[in-house]
Amino acid sequence: QVQLVESGGGLVQAGGSLRLSCAASGRTFSSYAMGWFRQAPGKEREFVARISWSGTSYADSAKGRFTISRDNAKNTVYLNMNNLKLEDTAVYYCAADPTNYRASSYYTREGVYDSWGQGTQVTVSS
Repeated sequence: QVQLVESGGGLVQAGGSLRLSCAASGRTFSSYAMGWFRQAPGKEREFVARISWSGTSYADSAKGRFTISRDNAKNTVYLNMNNLKLEDTAVYYCAADPTNYRASSYYTREGVYDSWGQGTQVTVSS
């Protein structure tokens, strides 16, 4: 497992942008697939994006607006969010999956990720 710490959340107006960061500990960061999830008030946690040796994948709600990337030299994964909407308001979590090659029916599930950060709040206002 790795330890994960998110940062970069905050309050932003609709249409604005934020960049979330997730710093990981450990020398094996590059071997992990990394994901971003979010949980809005009263809702279940949902998949947002993933980066792995297979490439990047996004939830439909994130396609065209969010970009996931990583810097293995810095042990950090990022989520760039543009054109933010009110419905993007949520706590955002990063997570690490020790298995890079998974079908989409699996990598969108929380259970395949064995390490989680504490979350960072993103609030989008009108």
